Amino acid sequence: MGNGWHEWPLVLFTVLGQCVAGGLIVTGLVWMTNKDDHIGQVRIVRSQFFLWVLMGIGFIASMMHLGSPLRAFNSLNRIGASGLSNEIAAGSLFFAVGGFWWLLSWLGKMPAALGRVWLIVSMVLGVLFVWAMTRVYQIDTVPTWHNGYTTAAFFLTMLVGGPLLAALLLRLAGMRFRASRFAAISITALVASVAVVMLQSVQLGEIHSSVQQAVALVPDYGTLQVVRLLLVALGLGCWICPLVMRKQPHILSLLAGIVLVAAGELIGRGLFYGLHMTVGVAVAG
Repeated sequence: MGNGWHEWPLVLFTVLGQCVAGGLIVTGLVWMTNKDDHIGQVRIVRSQFFLWVLMGIGFIASMMHLGSPLRAFNSLNRIGASGLSNEIAAGSLFFAVGGFWWLLSWLGKMPAALGRVWLIVSMVLGVLFVWAMTRVYQIDTVPTWHNGYTTAAFFLTMLVGGPLLAALLLRLAGMRFRASRFAAISITALVASVAVVMLQSVQLGEIHSSVQQAVALVPDYGTLQVVRLLLVALGLGCWICPLVMRKQPHILSLLAGIVLVAAGELIGRGLFYGLHMTVGVAVAG
């Protein structure tokens, strides 16, 4: 039994990957709406550098999960048949296509018309990447994962963390955008996350194997979820409170916000891995 932090490489990889996917979508939308502001678009592209840094950290962390990182390419051997292979392939494609768009845009070598289409493709690949992540854990012999709550939780992380990460990057770029719309998405995602936690808590009480109750896998599940949701709420508050007062959020406020949200989502993902159990046998951390 434990809180799932023994799977910290996967915790980092999934949370960072989902936030980056969401961050690219929001910054990408702002980039496209400022098509007449070339200087502004350049500043946005420069700020997106941090998205790919985070994505790189996520992939490095995922390699730490492998028995031998030097054999990482073997994880692609069963594309189409293995959820893991599909996840790595989708993530690599997202990283490569999105990263190449960013590099060419940074260098000023990306034609305007092609750049718009290329960016849209990158954004779609980000969503497919998150979807591929969810499929890895839809295992019918792991009843605590094999449900819609897993899919919902992964996409909600993207919707909570992505817009806030984008808000920080856009603030660094000195860009003004309709932040309230994206903040509303994050707030809605937070409310949905609360609902998912409540509904899943009820379900966990009904799941058991021949030797283990699901609720016993993480004894402090309820307390840790409360801490997680409070951290996320505080993090979003660092962004939303200035908006409510019609002020431009300060960079340090947004940075504190993303740190708090990331901490909360990392706790939540750790709990997810801590709930791993198989039919007939409980797997403890």
